[in-house]
Amino acid sequence: MAILGSFAVISCDLDLQPTNAIVYVEGDLVLTQATDVSSFQNGVMARYRSLQYGLHSMVSDIMCDGFNAVVDYGNNYGGVHRLDATFTTSDYEMEDFWGAHYTAIKDYNIAIANCDHPKLDEALKPAARTLKGIACFCRASSYIQLVRHYGKVYNPSTANEDLAVPCITKYDQLEKPVRATVAEVYAQIKADLDTAAVCLASKAGAVSAQLPTIDAVNALYARYYLDIQDYENAAKVAESVINSAAGYALSTDAGALLNETRYDNGTEAILQLYASMQEGTRSNTYYTQVGSAEEGMYFQPYFLPSKNLVDSYEANDIRFQTWFTDDMYQLRIDAQYRVNSGVYTFVKYLGNPDLYSGDRPTGAHAAKPLMISEMYLIAAEAYSQNNNTTEAARVLNALQTARGASVTSGVMDNVKKEWFKETVGEGMRFSCIKRWGDGIPARPGQDAAEAGYMLAATPASVYTERTIAANSHLFNWPIPSTELQLTDTLVQNEGY
Repeated sequence: MAILGSFAVISCDLDLQPTNAIVYVEGDLVLTQATDVSSFQNGVMARYRSLQYGLHSMVSDIMCDGFNAVVDYGNNYGGVHRLDATFTTSDYEMEDFWGAHYTAIKDYNIAIANCDHPKLDEALKPAARTLKGIACFCRASSYIQLVRHYGKVYNPSTANEDLAVPCITKYDQLEKPVRATVAEVYAQIKADLDTAAVCLASKAGAVSAQLPTIDAVNALYARYYLDIQDYENAAKVAESVINSAAGYALSTDAGALLNETRYDNGTEAILQLYASMQEGTRSNTYYTQVGSAEEGMYFQPYFLPSKNLVDSYEANDIRFQTWFTDDMYQLRIDAQYRVNSGVYTFVKYLGNPDLYSGDRPTGAHAAKPLMISEMYLIAAEAYSQNNNTTEAARVLNALQTARGASVTSGVMDNVKKEWFKETVGEGMRFSCIKRWGDGIPARPGQDAAEAGYMLAATPASVYTERTIAANSHLFNWPIPSTELQLTDTLVQNEGY
């Protein structure tokens, strides 16, 4: 971290460039001893961890139909929740998402360049090989996120012309990049995954692995193949992870699912990143925000689950039993304490007690970027899109049965419903709807929440009644205005 955090732009002006700063120039060798390699690996993983949860998952969910802003949400994520005139190219969330990924890509690029350096000591090459695989895995992950949000959906007929995002693979502070095409970005993702697969081939999958393994690489391959509509390979790779010798297993009762999502101690995580009170955690706090007062502990969320989301579950579904509650604490909405009866709060990310002190949950968790349940969904979607509803039903039913839900046929409508229920809060809702070419439906509030005047509702056209058409320009996020001002070679997405 110390190395990665200290790179600076070269300057001959000592007022701008202190003499004690570490300056990196493309072509320099900075991996000169074993501790350098381990430090770079820690730095790369710290960057990757910083891209999980918070902004990186909540924005993509609250843009859609699963959550309603409460009446006193303080305009947090307001523009992206309403998607009205206040959502602009200067939106902080759009800038922060873009900036965080490209800052991380800068570090990944430096790590990869040094692992390939011709003067790298032979003794360091085995460790550097692992570092390169991890950095390529992380870079592929960032480009998947960037192209899913700022680029158009992959279309085999137009991917060579449709614009995506700049595809930067080496550190150059003075470069003025242009936007690569969708085809070019996905080609880079594939190249990075191919490299990661070779470098990490010996890193066997393990439940809740803290570093990328070959199973994690294959899980990203599954996302990649699904995106480019190579459904045969998407299903094949996803099933290879499902059947991995690592022994990932879906939770089949509420206690096991609670261990997985609340206590970070389950059997479903393909990758579960390191977390500690001393060195940091990740959180999605806006759904709960637990406070305490004389009246006792209370939820003060900015967003409550919508009627669409709550009604999508059956009563016996262990996801509903585990991730939603109407009786744990009181609700504090609009400065009023209310008995939380009949209004469900989303508590999937309430917090792991091992990661905070005291009695009040803080939302602290070990981030889980890749889960085995997603592989079931990818396989089911790939089979269904390939008109093999029998195989789609087989995989889908395995997930539904584990969760205590009724089994269904393998048609796409049922697959879509299961994506909604299974990945809520994980930041996938936006990219799923976009991939399917669907619009975003209205999001009426829970009956008791609306009756209690708990929700932001004026005007209803941008809150509970808001819809987004399938062909809306809003499905391609705007290139941040700061980037356009700094880099005159970039062009904006249509509609902004």
